[in-house]
Amino acid sequence: MFDVIIIGKGPAGLSAAIYTVRAGLRTMVIGQDKSVLLKADRIENYFGFAEPVSGKYLLEQGGKQALKLGVKFDNNEVVALEKGEYFEVYTTGENYSGKAVLLATGQQIAKVKIERINEFEGNGVSYCTTCDGFFYRGLKVGLLGYRDFVIHEAMELEPLTGDITIFTNGRQLELSEKYKNVAQRFKINTNIIKAIDGKDAVEHIVFDDGSKERLDGLFVAYDSASSIDFARKLGVITSKNAIVVDEKQGTNLKGLYAAGDCTGGLKQISTAVGQGAVAARQMIEYVRGLNK
Repeated sequence: MFDVIIIGKGPAGLSAAIYTVRAGLRTMVIGQDKSVLLKADRIENYFGFAEPVSGKYLLEQGGKQALKLGVKFDNNEVVALEKGEYFEVYTTGENYSGKAVLLATGQQIAKVKIERINEFEGNGVSYCTTCDGFFYRGLKVGLLGYRDFVIHEAMELEPLTGDITIFTNGRQLELSEKYKNVAQRFKINTNIIKAIDGKDAVEHIVFDDGSKERLDGLFVAYDSASSIDFARKLGVITSKNAIVVDEKQGTNLKGLYAAGDCTGGLKQISTAVGQGAVAARQMIEYVRGLNK
């Protein structure tokens, strides 16, 4: 059992981890090296550096600092977050329990380039199996993705329908050992998708070669799960692809906090670091309150 689990190892997550571990809380940071900061070669507006510094250097130093203080790290992909008595975090390798959780995976930038996909959002295209899976009981559904996240989402739909196809959109499946055997339970279509077609709701997927496949609904689980994906599944309030937080980085779900780009606003390192510190202070108080 961890006192604090932080999903995301960018500046917000690492900043928070440094504060919580120094407060004596058992802290775990889970995340892969996917921060957009890694692509920043020259940062010239961050406090304390008279000369330009790379984003990679900042992240490496933050990681070393947290590790030295006693933060635990898991570089696996997080595929699910659930809330019972405590939070349960499921990765491709291990599962962890935590008293408080911070979402800090940044904001999804990449959009799947498929014609009309945005047009059918809410009318057959969904990003949350937990929220919308119920409406597709016994129907033909598809999931768009190629990594562990899409297999996990397909498993979520299995109790509702036996007609599930995973569409990789031309990609080869990139799965951990944990999910390779599970993937065999589903139909896999690797064709490149050109468009989503239908009148008032999704009716077909149209492929590059001109062929079509009938479909009642399509769930998007592309690449890895993000903070916004976890938030939606837990019923956390979101707005314009960002997690809604209060002035203390708290969400509407007790014990769940968010910081950094996933909350919208000014996308700057200094902002993420500051939000991580504020969230950490609140998590420290929250966990200590539980332990009384």
